Amino acid sequence: MAEEGQVIGVHSVEAWNDHLQKCNESNKLIVVDFTASWCGPCRFITPFLVELAKKIPTVTFLKVDVDELKSVATDWAVEAMPTFMFLKQGKIVDKVVGANKDSLQQTIAKHMATA
Repeated sequence: MAEEGQVIGVHSVEAWNDHLQKCNESNKLIVVDFTASWCGPCRFITPFLVELAKKIPTVTFLKVDVDELKSVATDWAVEAMPTFMFLKQGKIVDKVVGANKDSLQQTIAKHMATA
């Protein structure tokens, strides 16, 4: 895994599978940002996500470009960008659709509390 305190870009299906495998083996909360380079709200929320990653190093933040990894986006039924999936032990525990800072922060806090 990359260093704590940053958003990790996932650029291949192999890397995605590696991260999922590590997620299955740990009790850490994983936040996956399904994004697209052409998506305005995605660009708006990115600096906020980077700040959260710095503030909360106990959470792993991953970023998946839906155009780069179409199969992953399809497998995870991502229909709008940005979509944030919250994973624990390999299972989806929550989901936030849209660039909503408050929802994102509250959902992270909620699932950190159950860690």
